[in-house]
Amino acid sequence: MKFTESLWQENADIYEKILKHPFILELASGSLSIDRFSFYIYQDSLYLNEFATALAVTGTKAPVSKDKLTFLSFAQNALLVEGLLHENYMDSLPKQDQKGASPSALAYTQYLLATSSLKPYAVSAAALLPCFWIYKRVGDHILAHQAANNPYQNWINTYAGEEFAQSVSQMLALVDGIAAQSTVAERDSMRQAYRKATQYEYMFWDSAYHLEKWPV
Repeated sequence: MKFTESLWQENADIYEKILKHPFILELASGSLSIDRFSFYIYQDSLYLNEFATALAVTGTKAPVSKDKLTFLSFAQNALLVEGLLHENYMDSLPKQDQKGASPSALAYTQYLLATSSLKPYAVSAAALLPCFWIYKRVGDHILAHQAANNPYQNWINTYAGEEFAQSVSQMLALVDGIAAQSTVAERDSMRQAYRKATQYEYMFWDSAYHLEKWPV
């Protein structure tokens, strides 16, 4: 079994909770409120900017030039998606009263930035994987179960599309390659980082559904 396959099995409980979350269920049915989707898109645009930074920093640690370039390409794509979010959604969606990242979004990005800056290459890569893999799996799931004439079709197509699938495949191959050259202790650290980021993925969806605000 590949290392990434074991990661998926070990964290399937969180993925199942994501699929059952009302944000995902309502996104698939097309009944998600525009306020919740707007909140999510705004937070995602902030997230992607920091995610791109974490990808670029992780790339500087890659021992092989080809892998450095792959991570930099991932970072560039994240920034391009951020730009498309602004172009396709931000101007037409309701404006957000809350400026800046929500508590959950900030916690997630700070975790990724700290991990990419302070932890070994293997751990950084593992922490970045859930954003790729879970979004792909969620996108495919929604595409297979969505209602007709879904108002969020463009978003669904982005993450269920072939271009994103290629990036996910590249990232999976990278993490498997890193794990193959890592010690047992290093792989354990990779597992911990992957699960923590997966937990944050759930929290990100949940925070958008509840329009999470700072308490003070």
